[in-house]
Amino acid sequence: MRIQVRRTGGFAGIERTAEVDTADHPDAPHWQALAHRALTGGTPAPRTGVPDGFAYTITVDGRTVHCADPHLTDAQRELISRVLKEGA
Repeated sequence: MRIQVRRTGGFAGIERTAEVDTADHPDAPHWQALAHRALTGGTPAPRTGVPDGFAYTITVDGRTVHCADPHLTDAQRELISRVLKEGA
């Protein structure tokens, strides 16, 4: 499973993108369950968040959803954090 996160916005407006391929992860089932939960809380069109907040695009195996601060679900927050930390 390929999971990609794109973060835009924020005070400086710097875009950041990271991707994780779960095929080589020993905890791949956890990543997959987390990704599916994160997708269910997203919207097909970009959301408006708060001024200087971050907006996110989450793509899992070709399916894309959008979300924004402060309206993230717990699953989205965890997935975004993990992908941005571990992804290249």
